[in-house]
Amino acid sequence: MKPTPHILIVDDDTDITALLSDYLLRFNLVPHVACDGDSMRAQLARHPIDLVVLDVMLPGEDGLVLSREIRQRSSLPVIMLTARSNPYDRVLGLENGADDYMSKPFEPRELVARIHTVLRRSTQLHDGPPNLARSDVVCFDGWELHREDRCLTSPTGLVVALSNAEFRLLNTFLQTPRRLFSRDQLMEQARGRAMDAFERSIDLLVSRLRQKLADDPDEPSMIKTVRGAGYMFNVQSVQGRTAWRA
Repeated sequence: MKPTPHILIVDDDTDITALLSDYLLRFNLVPHVACDGDSMRAQLARHPIDLVVLDVMLPGEDGLVLSREIRQRSSLPVIMLTARSNPYDRVLGLENGADDYMSKPFEPRELVARIHTVLRRSTQLHDGPPNLARSDVVCFDGWELHREDRCLTSPTGLVVALSNAEFRLLNTFLQTPRRLFSRDQLMEQARGRAMDAFERSIDLLVSRLRQKLADDPDEPSMIKTVRGAGYMFNVQSVQGRTAWRA
C-alpha cells in the first residue's frame, strides 16, 4: 500500500491555507501549513513532505527565493501559486525550480489534479529506465549531462550551466530520444501544464536549450522542429554512467 502523500502549503493567507487543508484531506492528502520561509524550513525538517505548494508573494523571502533554495537542496516537487498573470513571470518561476505554476484565483480541484500529476511524474523520473535513472552522468553524442551539478560538458570540454527549466526539458528528451513530443507533452512531462494558454513558452525553452547545445537555430540537428507537431531530440546514442568522485 502506497503511503499517503504529505503536502506543505506555504502561504500567508490563512483563509487559503485553511481552505486548501480541508480540501486536500478530502482527497487523501495530508496537509501541513507554513506562512513564511522560516516556518517552511521548520515544517520540512519536522515532516516527510512529498510536495510543496508555494505562494510567490510572501513576507520576507519571496516564493522565488524559497523555490530556488528548495531546488538547491533537494528534488522535492514544487507547485507555485501567484496572483501575477504575466507569462514571463511564470517562466521566471520555472527557472527558479518550480515544477508547475497556477494563477490565483484557482479551483482547488484543479490544484489537487496538478498535485497528483506532479507526484506521479516525480515517481516516474526516479523509477524510470534504470540505466539512466541511477546515472550521475548521461552521455549523448559527445555531450555529458552532469545531473548533480545540473550542467553540460561539451565535446570540447566546455562546461555549460543549465537553468532548472532547461535541465528538466533536457531530461525529458533524454528519457526517450528520437521520439516526437508535442508542445503539450513537453509541458506535461518536463514540468506540468504550468504555462496555461502561453504555449509558446516551450518554444522559448527549446530555443534556450538549443543555444546551450550549440545547435544551429536556422538548421538545428539535435533538437528538430517537426512543423505542426512538436519537437524531436535527434541523437544517436544515450548512455548513463556513475560520476567519478575523489
